Amino acid sequence: MWGFFPIFIFYLFLFQPQKKLINSAESCVDDALLGLVRASGGLSLLKGHRVVLRSDLENLKGKVALLSGGGSGHEPAHAGYIGAGMLSAAVAGGVFASPPPGSILAAILSLHNAGASGVLLIVKNYTGDRLNFGLAAEQARNQGVAVDMVIVAEDCAFDQPSKAGRRGLCGTVFIHKLAGALAEEGCSLDQIVSKVTEILKRIGTLGVSLSPCSVPGCLPSFDLPPGDMEVGPHDQPKQPIASAAEISTATLHVCVFSLFPTGDCVVVCVNNLGALSCLEMAVVTRSAIICLGNRGVVVARVMSGLFMTSLEMAGVSLTLMRADKETLRLIDAKTTAPAWPNLSNVCLSGRSYITEPQTTIKRPQDEKHSEGPLSPVMHKTLEKICSTLLEKQEELNSLDRASGDGDCGNTHAQAARAIQEWLQGHVVPGCPGKLLSVVAGLVQEKMGGSSGALYSLFLTAAAGHVTEGRSNAAAWATAMNAGTEAMKKYGGAAPGDRTMLDALCPAVDELIKLATAPSGGHMAVLQSAVKKAASGAEATRDLKARAGRASYISPNLVSLPDPGAVAVATILKTILEVLEGRK
Repeated sequence: MWGFFPIFIFYLFLFQPQKKLINSAESCVDDALLGLVRASGGLSLLKGHRVVLRSDLENLKGKVALLSGGGSGHEPAHAGYIGAGMLSAAVAGGVFASPPPGSILAAILSLHNAGASGVLLIVKNYTGDRLNFGLAAEQARNQGVAVDMVIVAEDCAFDQPSKAGRRGLCGTVFIHKLAGALAEEGCSLDQIVSKVTEILKRIGTLGVSLSPCSVPGCLPSFDLPPGDMEVGPHDQPKQPIASAAEISTATLHVCVFSLFPTGDCVVVCVNNLGALSCLEMAVVTRSAIICLGNRGVVVARVMSGLFMTSLEMAGVSLTLMRADKETLRLIDAKTTAPAWPNLSNVCLSGRSYITEPQTTIKRPQDEKHSEGPLSPVMHKTLEKICSTLLEKQEELNSLDRASGDGDCGNTHAQAARAIQEWLQGHVVPGCPGKLLSVVAGLVQEKMGGSSGALYSLFLTAAAGHVTEGRSNAAAWATAMNAGTEAMKKYGGAAPGDRTMLDALCPAVDELIKLATAPSGGHMAVLQSAVKKAASGAEATRDLKARAGRASYISPNLVSLPDPGAVAVATILKTILEVLEGRK
């Protein structure tokens, strides 16, 4: 009996209501509506009702007003589409619940009293919505209001839909836009109804969900095992999750073959059902455009984003609408509705979307160089630095595990191997500045991470200060200082922040003395600089990290020297050893 207890607790935890960032399940719809209208100067809330109105109702005088709505949880539908050129008002029900007829009637009368010549109800094909909007429409007619209703039913999930018909999905947003543009132009109620009724025959939508959603305070709306997805309504057989390209192809196959022959021109809506990342949405959008092009369908416009969601559901719906020039003109018409995207009015099929660079960036490591008197010693120095860093790889990794990602040694090893490979096939240029540029390019490409950027910054800034004709001790001191200043400027760190600068800066401060030291004293300055670097690196074990990943870790957990500082001290020590002729 007690063996069952852990399983019971697991399932009890698993089926708890999902976390929501709300004040309460009871107030979330009203709070959301208030948040919307308070954030937009073009919207207002009808007192006593969940009805959002245009705040400039006086501009509806003599024009047809548009009213839509439905259950909450599908935001930005429908209140996000209120504005000149789209909806005049929207009625919200509870989460996934049809709005009450009393609020719908109140919205109709508000629009009528504002001077609208008629009111068009745009209703998704769900029984509750049809009943409640229909009841309000009849009540409004009894009060002398010119009102009509169009039903959106564009779901392509079924070859043979039941008597209830196809569901109204994201294609509703297209109807908001087209009808709104017609109303803004002054078309009559009958004209708008006639035109959108024809357009409705040319719209199709199919959705895919990768996870369920949950009404605030409730359990998930349906069960979807890991690795499965649903196509269409929630009672359909589950399918294994497929790639974005496969989902796009399968989804569009249904819509294209049922509605759109080859050569048709379409507007595409790639609708995020709530929880897909922008990255995923862009991948799906690309796949959809490619798929349609392969089918011979011309893609005139694409809208990709959150248009009609289902709370936090992970999934996507694809909506196609056949579009002639008139339809595109209405789609492109201006609107102030906050949720309508700023679409390009350029046909997307057949356009060039790759820009060729006007100039080719030359990599210093690819250029041909000629040797000079300094080439042998610089070659030997580089070789020794690389072999030393490879020997120190695990030591640096170990230091980094205490305060970072544990890969400091690996990144330095990557740079070392890249330099070794380059040395095998190239001569070391006689100009020190050119060699620094080569190493900067290699480090930038191969080292990766912030260390790669910092080293490349140092070497690039230093390169301009040492040339074939100007490579004396004073020039090297100036170059080292310039490189260090560049690291501080762009990296944002300073000595004392527990970074590689804590080894580099004391050494550079000492190397500045090369500019005034007699020729016989240069080696003593170098030796002193290396000692300062080693002391600086060792002192980092007692410093609090103020930059880099270590700054996010409690100082109590960081007791070893900073690996970047140790690496810098090691490099400087190796240079000194080569110059002293020890190795």
